[in-house]
Amino acid sequence: MTSSTQNKDILIEIGTEELPPKALKTLSDAFTSGVVAGLEDASLAAREVLAYAAPRRLAILLKDVPVKQADQSVERKGPAKKAAFDDEGNPTKAVEGFAKSCGVSAFDLEEIETPKGIWLVFRQEMAGKDTAELIPDIVNKSLAKLPIPKRMRWGASDIEFVRPVHWIVMMQDKQVIDGEVLGIKSGNTTKGHRFHHPDEITITQASSYAEQLHNQGHVIADFEARRAEVRNQAEESAKKVGGVVLIDENLLDEVTALIELPVAVSGSFDEEFLQVPQECLISSMQDHQKYFPVVDANGKLMPYFITTSNIKSSNPKSVRQGNERVIRPRFADAKFFWDQDCKVKLESRREATKKIIFQQKLGTLYEKTERVSKLAAFIASEIGADENQAARAAALSKCDLLSNMVQEFPELQGIMGSYYAKHDNEPDAVAAAMQEQYQPAFAGDVIPAGEIGKVLSLTDRLDTIMGIFAIDMKPTGSKDPFSLRRSALGALRIIIEGKLNLDLKALLNKAAEGLQHKIDANAAVDDAHTFIMERLKAYYQDQGINSDTVNSVASLNPSHPLDFHQRVHAVASFRDLVESESLAAANKRISNILKKVDGDTQVEVNQELLNEDAEKALYKAIINQQAKVKPLYAKGEYAEALSSLAVLREDVDNFFDNIMVMDEDEALKNNRLALLSQLRGLFLEVADLSRL
Repeated sequence: MTSSTQNKDILIEIGTEELPPKALKTLSDAFTSGVVAGLEDASLAAREVLAYAAPRRLAILLKDVPVKQADQSVERKGPAKKAAFDDEGNPTKAVEGFAKSCGVSAFDLEEIETPKGIWLVFRQEMAGKDTAELIPDIVNKSLAKLPIPKRMRWGASDIEFVRPVHWIVMMQDKQVIDGEVLGIKSGNTTKGHRFHHPDEITITQASSYAEQLHNQGHVIADFEARRAEVRNQAEESAKKVGGVVLIDENLLDEVTALIELPVAVSGSFDEEFLQVPQECLISSMQDHQKYFPVVDANGKLMPYFITTSNIKSSNPKSVRQGNERVIRPRFADAKFFWDQDCKVKLESRREATKKIIFQQKLGTLYEKTERVSKLAAFIASEIGADENQAARAAALSKCDLLSNMVQEFPELQGIMGSYYAKHDNEPDAVAAAMQEQYQPAFAGDVIPAGEIGKVLSLTDRLDTIMGIFAIDMKPTGSKDPFSLRRSALGALRIIIEGKLNLDLKALLNKAAEGLQHKIDANAAVDDAHTFIMERLKAYYQDQGINSDTVNSVASLNPSHPLDFHQRVHAVASFRDLVESESLAAANKRISNILKKVDGDTQVEVNQELLNEDAEKALYKAIINQQAKVKPLYAKGEYAEALSSLAVLREDVDNFFDNIMVMDEDEALKNNRLALLSQLRGLFLEVADLSRL
């Protein structure tokens, strides 16, 4: 086997019409991964891979790629010799077919000895192919696999891609790699900025691609470098007006994908618009205009914005004024919506929710808020919160969906409800709950800060989960149209992180009661409870807690999530103790012993039957620990209790080293089983350590 030690850089660029901005990074990552995988499959790994993505191009620079595959020895195993030739030495059809597929005669095949006898094989030295010969096919295959929901055709060609393709660059150092990609012959010419350098640029060598595009073509091809430039320019522009730019990371990605050469432009708007809730203006700037808002040190919106232009204008004042003209009617609309919405009370919109179907079998949005209102009052009473405020918040919770502002900016639901509630002089806690009802909205989002907000968010989720389970539309596989998994995890987070001592099973039973006039939900309570509690596995996995730690607690089926949480962390802490491994093994051993016993084990230990020192010592230790941990269990101080039980290790080990549990004497056997049952019971107050 021989190999070439010569390596060269390879450049691949696909030149297109403007690519979809929200998909640009995904397309670039997928294209790069596909090409890299293709090269690795051909045993041609690059030392370094640089991906480039700009509005009109996807490109990859692969550094130090071998110019040729290593030669390979190919061996194909054929039939056994005894099945290859008949008694007269003539080849059978089996061997002739194999030999033909290898391009040789049956008599040219070699023999090898194996433990199963002699077999025929075909051996051949295969010369490695030139990398340049393989690249076009690797590129085409990678492009064919890109995650493009809808491909398009252009001109008279049948070729399809996400956008029309105009040029292809494929180079190996200074040489063009000859080939055809998406119907276009490869070359070494690219194009620069659409306005600043629309002419062709000849790439002199693969490694100079990014530098030439920047210096000659006014294009920053590197997505991350361009992204950093957009951010830096926006931050500097905001400083000049005495503010701080508000940068949404998704918007930053989108803006980066829209421009080839970032040029920040700051603009301003009339201060009268600041009378409108700032979230409305920010939403309008970000979603409609792709502008970055500017806020002061306290996070209050200032009458400025930053936009990113794709050209260096000779008249920047004109660019600024153009953007200011565009934003004014948007803000005027927002102000109109706000003024109109404030003319009526939030509560007055509740009647209209009677016409909005939440779910066909579960009724209208009005009926849902009625259920949530009653359940919220119940939960509030359980945690000592204001029942009237909880019920009021639930009753008003969906009214802002009927407002002009939310219908124009759906992402402001809850936020606008909070503003309208404040305008109507609702209690502060009720107004805050309007917005907090949707928290946590995503992974890593905060839970509601206020008690009423916690109650409302939790109640709304439980009503939805219980209702959907009752009509048998629970999630299956990847389908979860009502986002019940996210709702369940959110409910658990509110209870656990909000330190709410609530019985989840009791709450679901109460939610099922509220659905009685629509559907009998009682039969679905157990399934709903199991579904919600199962989300805890992912919750603790994100915290780095072993699944068997969680399972040790889950096996006891606790219905208080906060109590579950305290137990899990107690077991996790216990596992750090040196005694934990031995005691976990002992619990497993005890569990296996007790499983083999027919019928119920003796409950009480008869001290008179304890005739061995080891069992007497263990009994005494158990009695001492029962007295110590009972008050700890009552207070939910599980970590301290398990830490205390760790002292049992020596007596437990001594017991198993010296005592025959399954004694021939039935009375002794049953007494020792009762002793082990008492020992196991001490740990089962927290978790089943036999699961560890």
